[in-house]
Amino acid sequence: MSLYHVLGAKQFTRPMLDQIFEVTEEMERIVAEGGSDTYRNKVMTTLFFEPSTRTRLSFESAMSRLGGKVIGTENAAQFSSTIKGETLEDTIRVVSAYSDVIVIRHTDIGAAERAAAVSTVPVLNAGDGAGEHPTQSLLDLYTIKKEIGRLDDLHIVMIGDLANGRTVHSLSYMLANYKNIRISFTAPENVQIPNYVKKYLDEKGIAYEEEYDLEKVARTADVLYQTRIQKERFTSLSEYEKACGQYIIDSELLKVMKQDSIILHPLPRAGEIAVEVDEDPRAAYFRQAQNGLFVRMALLDQAFRAK
Repeated sequence: MSLYHVLGAKQFTRPMLDQIFEVTEEMERIVAEGGSDTYRNKVMTTLFFEPSTRTRLSFESAMSRLGGKVIGTENAAQFSSTIKGETLEDTIRVVSAYSDVIVIRHTDIGAAERAAAVSTVPVLNAGDGAGEHPTQSLLDLYTIKKEIGRLDDLHIVMIGDLANGRTVHSLSYMLANYKNIRISFTAPENVQIPNYVKKYLDEKGIAYEEEYDLEKVARTADVLYQTRIQKERFTSLSEYEKACGQYIIDSELLKVMKQDSIILHPLPRAGEIAVEVDEDPRAAYFRQAQNGLFVRMALLDQAFRAK
C-alpha cells in the first residue's frame, strides 16, 4: 500500500493513514538512534515557488536523516527558468531526470497534479496556493493521535482564515475517514470555509457547524486548530483588515478550555496565539512542527518503496 504521489488529502483512506502513522513511529525511533543511510543514493529536489520555513526545512532534514541528498531552490519563482517563461510542465520534465522525488510548493491550485502528470518520479505536494497541503494534514492527524490518543470521537474547532487556509481544507478532508467527528468552523465573515469543503463533508456524513462564538465552542473542543489570516491572499488591504485580529487564543480563552484539549497551529503565527499561551501544556504547536520531520520521513520512505 506504499504511496507514490502525494497530491491531496482525498486520496487517503483510513488503512493508508494507519500505515503511514506506523511508519512515522518507526521514523521517530530512527531519528532517536541517529538517523539512517538507507537512501544514501537517492536525490530529492525541492521546488518552492512560495516562501516556506517548516515544510521545506523539515523535508530537507527528513531526506538528510534518511541518508539522501537534497537539491533545489527556496525561491523557484525567481531562481529557476520560470522567470524566463518556462512552463511548470517543462520544468518538471527536466527536474525529474535529475531526481528520485520532487517536493513542490506552488502558487496555483492544482499545480502538484500538473507536475505529477508529466513527472517520471514521485511528486509530493507541499502546498498549492489556497488549495491543499496534504503533508501538513498528515502531521496534524499524527499530532492529535499522539497528544490525545485517538482520532475518532473528536470535536475540532478550526479558526481563522478558512477560505484561504489550505491546511484547514486538507485536514477537513482527512478527518472524514474517522468516526463521530464534529467540526466547528469559526471564522470572520469574509473568510468562511468554502462551500466545496462543506459539500465534501456532507457527502461523507461528517457533522459540522459554522459558529462565530469562539468561547462557546472552545468549552467542548478536543482540538483548537488556529490559523493565520493570510494577508498575501487578499486582493485589498481593507478586506484583510476586516478579518484580522478577530479570533485570538490567549490566557482568558485557556480558562474555558478543557484540561485535556490541545491547541494546534500550522505556523507561522502572526498574533493569533498570544505568546503567553506557549507555556501551557495544551499548546502543542511546536511539538506539532517537530512531528512534521517524522511524517515527511515516512512519506519519502513510502515514495521510494513504491517506485
